Parts: sequence; structure tokens; C-alpha cells
Amino acid sequence: QLGKLLLKCSKIFLISFSSQICAIAHVTAKTMPHKDAECRKGSAPNIHDPATRELSVVVPSYNEEDRLPLMMDEALDYLEKRQKRDPSFTYEVIVVNDGSKDQTAKVAKEYCKKYGSDKVRVISLEKNRGKGGAVRTGVFSSRGKKILMADADGATKFADIEKVEEGLKNLQPWPKKMAISCGSRAHLEKDSIAKRSYFRTLLMYGFHFLVWFLCVKEIRDTQCGFKLLTREAALQTFSNLHIERWAFDVELLYIAQRLKIPIAEVAVNWTEIEGSKLVPFWSWLQMGRDLLFIRLRYMTGAWKLEAKKCN
Repeated sequence: QLGKLLLKCSKIFLISFSSQICAIAHVTAKTMPHKDAECRKGSAPNIHDPATRELSVVVPSYNEEDRLPLMMDEALDYLEKRQKRDPSFTYEVIVVNDGSKDQTAKVAKEYCKKYGSDKVRVISLEKNRGKGGAVRTGVFSSRGKKILMADADGATKFADIEKVEEGLKNLQPWPKKMAISCGSRAHLEKDSIAKRSYFRTLLMYGFHFLVWFLCVKEIRDTQCGFKLLTREAALQTFSNLHIERWAFDVELLYIAQRLKIPIAEVAVNWTEIEGSKLVPFWSWLQMGRDLLFIRLRYMTGAWKLEAKKCN
């Protein structure tokens, strides 16, 4: 009798606790600022307008004065050579300075002077919004038919864009011109585990399980910062995005799957670069919380998907 009573109490507690978590997730849900697109109407570039470039590269940057030059040199060298081979290929690089406290903006503006403001643009946010907020700002100001997210640390070789482009091509025909190709480090997992502590490995596996269990099942590496989207896919996903910090990639892919946007995962080269802003325990704890809230907020209707239209 005592065992049955305890089991019944446990079920009641779990139901009550789950209800409270759902209620908290719903009540605390915040909508990401939608002023990004609106404030750039008129003469400024806008994601809602027709594309005027083949490729836009969005580089979120927070205190990256030391690592940004290496990435920019490599990227621009590749893009310039590609344009010489194919004059019809046009591009732009958008560096989003995410409220940096160092000389990131100054470093980025040197590239504007060197290559021209039509090829390199710098958008500076007054306050740090997080990687997701920075990428979203850059995407809303992009002019490309395809939009590439690329990390400022240059951990992925920029020439690997050809691999993700091939991944995008293999998804054709694209429904409503929408498709996403994700760079992936999953093939390097065994080697990276050998270099990590048991604690960090445990955190990594825990995070991967939560991603799979709560949000995205088909993609092994959701966090690689090298993602290529068609303009239409970028408009639909980023217009519905809410998470501004590290877990934004997961919500982006969760939204894509909910909208039935085809997604490719492509192996890319990747190198560990010193100076990561990710604090292992606290960042992963925050991401775990965000993953739970992503699922609950969409499930309870606090966040809803809306279809956007291009002009």
C-alpha cells in the first residue's frame, strides 16, 4: 500500500512539476525584436527585397580584433580569386560587430577601405545581443541569393564553401526555393574526444542527446557555424527566430524542419582556434535550458511560425 501511495504521489508531483515548467516557459516567452528588417527599409539593403548579389557572407563578431583578420584575409582572397575566374560571381561580406569592447569595428572597417564598402560592410550593434542576434541582423541586411554564416575565428577553411554549395545543389529541386546546407564536424568527433576532458565529453554528449530528444533529430552537428541558406530559406527561418545566443542554431534548424525545408549536412575541415567565447559549463547549461524552452514554447503556442513574403 505504501509503495502504491508513493508511486501515485510521484506521478502527481511529476505532472504538477511538468505543468509548472510549461507555464513558466509560456509566460516567460519573449519575441525576438522584429525591428531589424523594418529599420533598414528604403535605400538600405533588406532581406525582403530581390537579391542583387550571388553570395552574402555574414560574420558575427564579438571582441574579435585578434582572430578576425586571419578569417577575413582568407575569405576575401578566396572570393576575389573566384570573381576573377567568373566575373558574373558577385559577393558581399557583412561583419556584424556585436557590441564589442575592443577594436573589432576598427579592424573590420579597414577591410571596407581596402575592398570598398560595396564588398565589405560593417554593422555595429550598440549592445551585445549574442551570436544569434548578430547573425540575424546581418541576414536581414543581406543582398545575396545565397547567404553564408561564417564564424570570425576562421575555424572552418573558407574554401569549404564549395562543399556546402554542392550539398545545397544536391537538394534540388528546392521547394519554394528553400534549402539549407550545414557544415558538419561530426566526422571529427572521435579525434576531438581524445583531446577533451571526460567532463567536457560528458557535457557534449548530454547536449547532443537533448538536441536529438527535444528538437532536431536528423542533423548530427547543429553547432558548426558554417551554414549556407537560400535567400528564401533565410527569410523564413530568421523571421521566426527567437533565441539570440548559443542555441540559436538549434532553433533555426528546428524551424526549418517544421517548415519542411530540406537540409543537407556536409563534412567540412575544422581546426580548434584559441580564444573561444564559449564557457563550457555555464554556456552548455544555458543552451540546455534554451533547448527545453524551444520545445515547450512552440508546443504551448507561445511561439508560432509565420510565413513571410518577399517583395
